[in-house]
Order: sequence, then structure tokens, then C-alpha cells
Amino acid sequence: MNTSKPRHFDQLRGQAVALRRAGKSVRQIKQILGPIGNGALQEALRGEPPPEWTRRPNAKDDLHAKARDLRLQGLDYEEIVARLGVSKSSVSLWVRDLPRPPRVAPDECARRTSERMRRYWTAERRVRATRRAMASAAAAADIGGLTDREIVIAGAIAYWCEGAKNKPHRRADRVTFANSDPELISFFLLFLDVAGIPRSDLAFQLQIHETADVVSAERFWLAMTGAQPEQFRKTSLKRHNPGTTRKNTSDGYYGCLRVDVKRSCVLYRKIEGWASAVTRTAAAPD
Repeated sequence: MNTSKPRHFDQLRGQAVALRRAGKSVRQIKQILGPIGNGALQEALRGEPPPEWTRRPNAKDDLHAKARDLRLQGLDYEEIVARLGVSKSSVSLWVRDLPRPPRVAPDECARRTSERMRRYWTAERRVRATRRAMASAAAAADIGGLTDREIVIAGAIAYWCEGAKNKPHRRADRVTFANSDPELISFFLLFLDVAGIPRSDLAFQLQIHETADVVSAERFWLAMTGAQPEQFRKTSLKRHNPGTTRKNTSDGYYGCLRVDVKRSCVLYRKIEGWASAVTRTAAAPD
């Protein structure tokens, strides 16, 4: 390929540059100089900026200027992208003529990385929380209200997972249920109502770490269960172990509530049968 410029190129360039500096557009230069190929004219005008009046307004001009300012402040491409919300390719195009910022010290690099991750997870946690809430609400809508039979089935399985059960070496046939989740305790009480157990046949005991707000927890469970104060046995305190790092230290920690059903031999055998019927159904061949 012949890449040499035509002999009159210098003359063409001088004329084109003079017209460009006089404020002429490419179209006007072509009209003045006569028939000229686009490639030849572009080569002649190389390095000459167009007059200001020919520039079209660009929606990204403001972002362009901000990107250059951030680059001059020493930010790298990733940081500029995070600040402005534009693509890395755009940032590269806008600032590639600027000097590269000095190498960042390792501790500063780690700080910037940590800050980027903090911003990311601040936004991402909100998104994930919204997704979880929507999925949970949709699932709850699928279930709807429960019949008494469904409450008995669910309650028997809940007890078989969380309640006290007979051991091969020891049969007690006694209903004792303990949990720290107020909603699960509330459902178990509903299950007992449906099973025909009067609330007066229940006894409660709070089991809680001694460093927690014991008085507040006792008030909470008394109000939640709707029981009489005399139905609550003496609170069982778990001794503090300095070598253990406790996680349940928030204001919402109320310990674990134990629910005992008095004279519950018959009820225990019913729960055993209900739970067995459910599990046998799952194990039965098609």
C-alpha cells in the first residue's frame, strides 16, 4: 500500500489549517477548497481542534470533566467508575492522556478496597433484604390460613423436632417444649389450644444467661404467653463463662422459654402418634 502523502499535501494542510483556525467547519472548508476526499482532509486537519461552535452538546460532558478531575486527584479507574457510575472503557477514553497517578501505598490500597466493598455491601444488603422479604411474603400467601387439622400436624412435627422425647432407656411420656423463638412458642401454645389443653395446665420456666436483662425478659415472656405469674417457675440462670464469646447480646435477646404440660402422658402419646403418621406417610412406597 502506498502511504506517501501527495506532493501538494503541505499546501493543502496550510490552507485547511488556516481555514480551521478562522472558525470554518469541515463542510465549509471543502466548499472553499473544492473537491477533497474525506480522508485527505482529515489527515490535513490532524491535531487541529474544531471550532467551539461546531461542537454538539454532549450529555456526558459533565461526567467527562468530573472523571478528569478525579484522575488528577489520584484516583484509579475503579474508583472513578464507582464514583460516577460509568463504564471503565469510558473512563479510560476520557483520561488516558493524563499522567498516571503515583503508585498507592499498600495500606492506602487496602483502605480504598475496603471502602469500595463497604459501599457495595451497603447497597447489596438492601437489595437482598428486599428479595428475602418478597419471597417470604409470597410463600406466606401460598399457605394462607390453617385448619385445626393442619395446626395439629404442624404442631406435632414442631414438637418432635424441638420437644423432649422418650429415650430407649427411659420413658417419661411427658410434654416439655423449649425454644427461644417467640413466634414458635406462640404457635406451640396455639397447638395446645387446638389439642384441648387448658392454659391452666401449663407451667413455664425462663432459661437465660445471667449477664442478660433478666427482669425485662421475664416481663416479655409473661406478656407474650398471657399466663399468670404463679405459672412461672424460678428463672434458671446460665453462668457466665469468660472464655466464651456470646452472640446473643442484642436488645432482642429474651433467653429460652420452657413450656411444661402437666399431666401430659395422654397428650405425649397422641403427639407421638401424630408425628409417626406424618413420617410414615413420607416413608411409604408409592
